[in-house]
Amino acid sequence: MKNTTLVILGIVGLGLTAITVVQARNVSVPVTQAAAPAASARRVAAEGRVAAYPGAEVRVAAERVGRVVRVLVEEGQKVRRGDVLAVIESDELRASVEQSQARLAEAEAQARLAEITLGRRERLAQEGVLSAHDLDEARNDRDTAHARIATWRADIERQRSLLARSRVLAPLAGVVTLRSVDAGETVETGQPLFSIADLGRLRVEAEADEADASQIVVGAAVAVTAQGWAGQSWPGRVEEVADSVTPRRLKPQDPSRPTDTRVLAVKVAFTEPTPLKLGATVELRIQPVTQ
Repeated sequence: MKNTTLVILGIVGLGLTAITVVQARNVSVPVTQAAAPAASARRVAAEGRVAAYPGAEVRVAAERVGRVVRVLVEEGQKVRRGDVLAVIESDELRASVEQSQARLAEAEAQARLAEITLGRRERLAQEGVLSAHDLDEARNDRDTAHARIATWRADIERQRSLLARSRVLAPLAGVVTLRSVDAGETVETGQPLFSIADLGRLRVEAEADEADASQIVVGAAVAVTAQGWAGQSWPGRVEEVADSVTPRRLKPQDPSRPTDTRVLAVKVAFTEPTPLKLGATVELRIQPVTQ
């Protein structure tokens, strides 16, 4: 009886041991799977500003000295190529042009008289009643009169060119982004007066950390976000990557970030229209090359 009891207890013990092993195996599988982390979807972060493409933003300067008598545009105003932006006083120039035209008419009259005189003296010289000296003198008078005509014509063209520069014209179609002159001010040659940008040709000029330089390639997808546009982003593509890292030029939005680090300059093209303004500060999330 005692032996039978021992056998039964042994069988029960083996059964419990088997159940424990099976349970342990069943539990170990999900634990191992849960311990495997999911692949990171991290994107490369960068900061930048909305800028115009080269040639899409120009600074318009005064082409001559003078007092501005009219300013015809305001900041934010759309203009077409050739529109008048401002007018510089030109009364004295107009008077000079009129005076030069009068002197040109006088020179032309003298030239006609010199031609007539030369013709007469040539006939007299052929008849042998005029000296060679008198004939040479008539030819010299004719040549001098024609030289005066050329001089006054050149002077008129020069003054007309200055007169044309009295009108400050838009060199391209776009929006006036800066106006730095008012009527009544005296301007100098080369002084910037306006900035005009074609806002249909904007991109982002950004800086990425040096540590992420190897992860950024031309053609990579980019998501662009900006303050004041919560929950919105605009797609873009990396279109240019600098050949080398350089000192940071843009001030980080986070004041705790260092400003003396080295960065990689990246230029990003928008792939759809955006309401972002020229000069707006933006943040980028760039698809890394390893994904």
